[in-house]
Amino acid sequence: RDLHSFPTRRSSDLTEDAANLFNTLTGFSRSPEFRHLLVAPFTLHGRLQEMIQRETDNALAGKPARIMAKMNSLVDKMTIDNLYAASQAGVQIDLIVRGVCCLVPGVRGLSENIRVRSIVGRYLEHARAFYFENEGQPLIYAGSADWMPRNFFRRIEVIYPINEPDLRNWVAKEMFPIELQDNENARELHANGAYTPVER
Repeated sequence: RDLHSFPTRRSSDLTEDAANLFNTLTGFSRSPEFRHLLVAPFTLHGRLQEMIQRETDNALAGKPARIMAKMNSLVDKMTIDNLYAASQAGVQIDLIVRGVCCLVPGVRGLSENIRVRSIVGRYLEHARAFYFENEGQPLIYAGSADWMPRNFFRRIEVIYPINEPDLRNWVAKEMFPIELQDNENARELHANGAYTPVER
């Protein structure tokens, strides 16, 4: 389906967050509060760590646990360390990182449950999307931020929740699966730092 065909819903909560964001940008508000948007440098980094930790706790409790994330770069050390801990707990993690990735996947006892691929096709896309299983009630986000210190702490960046059912279904069951099955443009990152083309 064409994305533009999905119905949209107004959300006063989201628009209130957006107003707080613009008040922050203009200097009108110095202590912004955000209920639904994850905004750097205020709430994004901490909330992301909480969501990774929740998946880790769920895996340790024997519950389904899954993380899928698509971005340009993955550099932030705390985020990488928490992903390693999640992998060790049994969380299944698939990362689509187009550019720089400082995480090392596939290391036994450390990151064996993490898979990383880079997809560079004809068009240079910059989409960022994030999926957390959350005990069968997935948290799905999209937005502007890569997982890098400059994005978390030195810029205004916004990640917003995807709440509309058709869009949530498209991200979780079409976009991510299609890119994780790509065998034309995808290259997989290995523990030795090498990228190799996915077998066609």
